[in-house]
Amino acid sequence: MTFIWPALLFFLLLIPLSVVFYISLQQRRQRIAARHLGFTGGQFQNRHPGQLRHLPPIFFLVSLIFLTLALARPEMTISLPRLEGTVILAFDVSGSMAAEDLQPNRMAAAKVTASEFVKRQPSTVQIGVVAFSEGGLSVQAPTNDQTAILASIDRLEPQRGTSLGYGILTALDTIVADNEQTSNSEIEPTQTPVPHGKSGPALIVLLTDGENNAPPDPFEAAYTASTNGVKIYTVGIGSPAGTTLKIDGFSVHTQLNEVALEQISGLTGGEYYNAQSEDDLRQIYDNLSPELVIKPEKIEVTALFAGISILTLLIGGGLMLLWFGRMP
Repeated sequence: MTFIWPALLFFLLLIPLSVVFYISLQQRRQRIAARHLGFTGGQFQNRHPGQLRHLPPIFFLVSLIFLTLALARPEMTISLPRLEGTVILAFDVSGSMAAEDLQPNRMAAAKVTASEFVKRQPSTVQIGVVAFSEGGLSVQAPTNDQTAILASIDRLEPQRGTSLGYGILTALDTIVADNEQTSNSEIEPTQTPVPHGKSGPALIVLLTDGENNAPPDPFEAAYTASTNGVKIYTVGIGSPAGTTLKIDGFSVHTQLNEVALEQISGLTGGEYYNAQSEDDLRQIYDNLSPELVIKPEKIEVTALFAGISILTLLIGGGLMLLWFGRMP
């Protein structure tokens, strides 16, 4: 146990003085009673509770001790279970995410449900946002500032081609990046595994249609994440049948590549989800949660000590009223 204001513990030195004062007071009372024994001795013996008369002062003394400890603001280290970890929302912002097989389009549907997921997370969960197309961008470093996270999601817009590998590696770099790293700057992907344990309890949510047309290899990137204990949950945006959309005047057919996404999630011990609609996306996010960890944490227990002080004070006062019909 530690104390926030340990200097106040010096008031405990008053406790021995209180004991000495009480003993001297009892001796004085005994001398007075001895001088008047012939007049009040019988009546005194009938009302007196004997040695139990010392019990109320003992309760008062204990109350004083706990009150002094409470004034010093004690802290105790307690192991409590809580949700904790880092979640990286990796958004595919390639041109195919403008397809309208999800209404109003794939990107808009993914942004709406991702924002709802962010709002439901406790402050102990750090959330980061990554955008990837032909390259990877760390849009928002992991934080529990929901306003900043939601703003970064809202800024996402469809762009060019797709590199799933860059998306995974950029998300992994974001997990272990230094807090001084500038947001919205392009990140060179890590080609060698990050030292094990730095990522902590973390997971990556990869929102994409799974169409990969740019290096690096997404399966090698998934293996890198696996070696660092980071699970990847892939969320397939779109339909297997696909749809046709116009990009720079060209008609492009885009469809969901479920096989690739299943393999990526399987390599890391994660899961693959197929999002056919906004309702499906909401159900997917409900199944995604950081790890429940047991973590030692210092908690101030001033209220506990103050409560014990009040309780013992009331007990002592009640005994005084019961035996003597008065308070000290």
